[in-house]
Amino acid sequence: MPRDEILDPTPTPEEKTATILNDEAELRPRTLDDFVGQSQLKERLGIILEAAKGRQQAADHLLFGGPPGLGKTTLAGIVANELDTHLHITSGPAIERAGDLASILTKLEPGDVLFIDEIHRLPRIVEEVLYPAMEDLQLDVLLGKGPAARSIRFDLEPFTLVGATTRTGLITGPLRDRFGFAFRLDFYESADLERIVIRAADVLGVSIDSNGAAEIAMRSRGTPRIANRLLRRVRDYAEVRGSGVVDHEAAADGLALFGIDDRGLDKVDRALLSNLCERFSGGPVGLSTLAISIGEPPETVEEVIEPFLIQQGLLMRTARGRVSTSSAWQHLGLEPPDTSMTAPEVTSLFE
Repeated sequence: MPRDEILDPTPTPEEKTATILNDEAELRPRTLDDFVGQSQLKERLGIILEAAKGRQQAADHLLFGGPPGLGKTTLAGIVANELDTHLHITSGPAIERAGDLASILTKLEPGDVLFIDEIHRLPRIVEEVLYPAMEDLQLDVLLGKGPAARSIRFDLEPFTLVGATTRTGLITGPLRDRFGFAFRLDFYESADLERIVIRAADVLGVSIDSNGAAEIAMRSRGTPRIANRLLRRVRDYAEVRGSGVVDHEAAADGLALFGIDDRGLDKVDRALLSNLCERFSGGPVGLSTLAISIGEPPETVEEVIEPFLIQQGLLMRTARGRVSTSSAWQHLGLEPPDTSMTAPEVTSLFE
């Protein structure tokens, strides 16, 4: 390597990429003490992990459910870190055959943590193989086909399975019952999100004040992942068009520029509400019709867009279709239609 390159302090593209990846990893807390929010989960999980460490055994299998972005993957890393063991990460769709699961399980060392994201999407045949592995630390592998087929049983090292799912209802009863601890993560309060934003800003080297952090937290839909993403966008805005400090004005202007309003709704959310209120007079309107009006697939509308609008009390699902609430009209600055109808006067037949 030339001497000039050795003395040049300018990082190479590879070094820049490594730095960015390290920053992203640092945003995840590594201990329960650093994990913000979910106080009940933290207390119960802390007892389980401390007891397992005291017995020098693998912890019980753990299942975390809840919407995406609330910290399920982060908690899996915390479990491995608190137990001072290795974390192995995979996902339900990635394990297509029983042999794929067998190759993962047989490589685990004593006490290791296996994290399976979207565990509800495991194929049924793979799930059947997982039962004895979780319960008896036994792995049954079928070799050959037909009359010559035979089953071989392998002994597994004690391990902790951490499953994460966004669709708890799709997990079969036999699999769910084999977890020693199951907990659903809730959306975060604004105060907790503000602490998360301030910590992330410190990791990323962003200058931020409490007002700026509060503004970002308020528009983050109760989700840490969204809060961290919005922080990066506001940081970019503050560096390009501001003083570099994320204060209330920079946060509000930056988020407005990127289409995030004061309730956390983005452009697509507002388009759905606007079409529902203006084109269809507030509904009721069918899912397919509403999806076509905003150019999105019905599955995206139903699973991605609508849940937050329903949680915010802006939309209702009824048997006849989607209906906007008075809060939706108010949020859009529109006047709701007058639905009051004067009942006709009824004259008795006997008068």
